Amino acid sequence: MTVVVSGVGVVLPRARSAPELMAPVAEAPPVEPKDLVGRKGLRYKDRATQLAYCAADAALRHAGLLDDGGLRVPGGSVAVVASSNYGNLDTICRAIDTIAEQTAAAGSAMDLPNASSNVIASSVAIRFGLRGPNLMLCNGATSGLDAVHWAATLIRGGRASRALVLGVEPDNESVRAFTGGARTIDGAAALVVESEESAAERGASAPAVLGDYVRGAGLSRTLDRLARTTGDRPALWHLPEQRAAAVPDTLLEGVDRHDLAEEFGLGSGALGVLQCAAAVGWFAQGGAGPVYATAGTDTDDASAGLALHGRAAA
Repeated sequence: MTVVVSGVGVVLPRARSAPELMAPVAEAPPVEPKDLVGRKGLRYKDRATQLAYCAADAALRHAGLLDDGGLRVPGGSVAVVASSNYGNLDTICRAIDTIAEQTAAAGSAMDLPNASSNVIASSVAIRFGLRGPNLMLCNGATSGLDAVHWAATLIRGGRASRALVLGVEPDNESVRAFTGGARTIDGAAALVVESEESAAERGASAPAVLGDYVRGAGLSRTLDRLARTTGDRPALWHLPEQRAAAVPDTLLEGVDRHDLAEEFGLGSGALGVLQCAAAVGWFAQGGAGPVYATAGTDTDDASAGLALHGRAAA
């Protein structure tokens, strides 16, 4: 079954569309969720969830699944797969500090829902009425690409006709302390992926096709496997973010490289989703040929790679 990307939402300080991930604006203020989705429903939600609302709204509208009247397809047909490694870290740290300094009874009842690791995926599903399978991934460098893969797996397995994939990472004091002061993206990206048949039935455009996905130990071996399964040399390579400068020049020698972390900061769990959105932006600007999205390094136990292909608008 062919799985296509039919919608993209990008909510970053320096990029509000897929093409801007390839050519971001010079300067921009932090994202203000109330300016994008209104104030309703934002109270007591952590920043990661608020950012996810914004990206989800943009992607669902871009795909034609959402308008001002609400969801335009049955809610049970839409899955949600979210990825974030630091999403609710500030809530957890705040709760731990409260318990250590006082007692568990002193914790905030409003904070309690945000302490659950799946708060982003569940909150987005509730807000938009998405009643299909609901997954939250927070498994390190490959998390974003894994989320895209699992969304495609749900579709190919007949569990959903389409899926909303979210990648989000906030920037706050707790995250900066945990990452050693690294600047995070403080934003989100979202994709709507669905079967080619589903998109065709709705008359939806699908600018990209999800190709082969591989996961294994070490970036070099992952790239080798991806090249063998894809069969085509990539035209563009989205680099893994950690220690990107240390990626050997001999890997995919001569292929144009793009480093989203250099432009936007630490993507972590959102990186893979951002890379897929950037590939859609590259195709929209006339890019042709496979795009590789990758995560992990040769020293990592887990690396992942995903090939994306452009598709001309109908």
